[in-house]
Amino acid sequence: MTYVYILRSSQTPERFYVGVTGDLRSRRKRHNAGEVSHTSKFAPWEIKTYVAFSDEGQARAFERYLKSGSGRAFAMKRL
Repeated sequence: MTYVYILRSSQTPERFYVGVTGDLRSRRKRHNAGEVSHTSKFAPWEIKTYVAFSDEGQARAFERYLKSGSGRAFAMKRL
């Protein structure tokens, strides 16, 4: 399975991060340990939502969509 996830900063709740991974638990630990440069300033992170895909290509396409303007609006309104 490939997961598309949205993290929300516990420290700064208006901050979100969208990513994709094959191991959701391990990836969240890396974000919270400060090992990911894009998220280290706003740790700790909590999982807001995630979606599991059996097809990695579809997961990556959904991640790209969520990072677009309309995708962000969709995520904030529905996820």
